[in-house]
Amino acid sequence: MGLTNRVIMDNNVDAIEREIILKYNDYRSYNSDNDVLLSLRKDIINKQVLANQKELLPDIIAFNDALRESLRDMYDRAHRIWDKMINIIDEGDGEEMELTAKIYLDTDYPALHPIQGDDRQDLWYALCDENLNPMYADGISVLTLTFPRDEGYTFDTFIGMDCPPPNWNEGLDQELTKDLHLISQFHNLFQHMLFAITDFIYVRKFRTEINIEIIK
Repeated sequence: MGLTNRVIMDNNVDAIEREIILKYNDYRSYNSDNDVLLSLRKDIINKQVLANQKELLPDIIAFNDALRESLRDMYDRAHRIWDKMINIIDEGDGEEMELTAKIYLDTDYPALHPIQGDDRQDLWYALCDENLNPMYADGISVLTLTFPRDEGYTFDTFIGMDCPPPNWNEGLDQELTKDLHLISQFHNLFQHMLFAITDFIYVRKFRTEINIEIIK
């Protein structure tokens, strides 16, 4: 029996998840404590699975690599769009423009997750809901990529790889993960948002949003 399956059986996480789904499906039940159930669920799952981090390492590495690649694609695409916009700005009538680029976990429940079931997609919608998981409202990065503010940022700066050591492994086994080069967006998901680590390390696809706003 896999580690994730043992967590659900040992801690009755499935009961908490049912309450989360019910809350998500009934907006009338939203209140100032929307995040309590997600926080409780995260704490229970992480306490169990992080006691056996070695089992998670292959998926942590694969997720970090996939996220880095998707962020690189988004970063490059945002720069290409912004570079084309510069000419429009220069030829304009005093209007200013702002570009924001955000990245989210894919809207589909991870196909690689060891736990599958009829209610998993509903749970995923709830976990990704900004009313229940408010820090996720603007995506995986706490600070979105924004031009012109971030024009001078290198990609390494954007993903937090320009600081010593280039490894955002706070909260994980320091020795076990010392060479993983985990990026700051991994840290944001793991430490600051209400996803359990086993929610997102099985994700390999991401959704990006690039928006342009005219400021008069």
